[in-house]
Amino acid sequence: MISDEDLDAAVVAGVIHAEAAAALRAHAAQRRRSPLVDEEHFRLVSGFNDIFVVIASVLLLASVAWIGTDQARWVGAVGVSITAWVLAEFFVRTRRMALPAIVLLLAFVAAVFVAAHDVLVAYSDVRSVVSSGLAILAAWLHWRRFQVPITVAAGAAATAAFALFSLLAVIPDSSVWLLPMCFVAGLAIFSVATRWDATDRDRLTRRSDVAFWLHLLAAPLLVHPVFTQMGVFSGSTSLAQAVVVFAMYLALALVSLAIDRRALMVSALGYVLYALATLLRQNGFVSLSFAYTGLVIGSALLMLSAYWNKSRAMTLGRLPGTLRAYLAPLR
Repeated sequence: MISDEDLDAAVVAGVIHAEAAAALRAHAAQRRRSPLVDEEHFRLVSGFNDIFVVIASVLLLASVAWIGTDQARWVGAVGVSITAWVLAEFFVRTRRMALPAIVLLLAFVAAVFVAAHDVLVAYSDVRSVVSSGLAILAAWLHWRRFQVPITVAAGAAATAAFALFSLLAVIPDSSVWLLPMCFVAGLAIFSVATRWDATDRDRLTRRSDVAFWLHLLAAPLLVHPVFTQMGVFSGSTSLAQAVVVFAMYLALALVSLAIDRRALMVSALGYVLYALATLLRQNGFVSLSFAYTGLVIGSALLMLSAYWNKSRAMTLGRLPGTLRAYLAPLR
């Protein structure tokens, strides 16, 4: 997929005229509005070579970690972070490979966190705070160098972890606040994601990919605290709980339709399946409870996917114009 940066570079190099680049962007925007085009496109794999490079990279990183851990675990983590950065210089910065970029970014940030966490083992009160702070710095440096879309989400996750660990360090018995803090972090990340979306309503640039990963991160942070507080995983589900879970899932579906993102629905799907399957099992459908639940929910989701644009049109038609101005247009 040709990015905005590729087109700008082609204009600067004199390969195409600025007018041609603008026409190409307009044509791509028009194609994106077609219902035959995937409404939530993001770049993941450009070819099997991406998978091949990922397999080789994982083997190399695992070996470096294994060899380094023979001395100390932080040594292995440092080795992984350095190796991941060096590999990214070629496969991400030069070759612009999408899937290796994601894997190498996650390996780099995670390795920085683990290395700092092990080095600061003597400072148990603050080592998680400092480690997550260094993970934020690692994500920022990686973004400045490589600008991989998922990096912003990785930095947001590290920031949320930093806030949670700071709370635990300052307030001794603050574990009761973890779920509310996760929900607040989810709201904050969701807000940032919608801001990224608003800067690329036609979903044509890297900003859309950044927003996609932020939505994917925000969704479980929003959904998990709510459904956990409702006692969905208590081992039994009442009819009232199942009705509330289903009603909340419908609300999430409406939000997903409005912002044209399916991440919220995907994140909440497991909770809905578990709640309804448990309810059916308690009422005698022991062996086929999950099958019946999957049949109903799966059919409903497929119908929604088939009529996504029409459903969006109905949803957007009921929203104020000032809000619609920030949302993705109808395809």
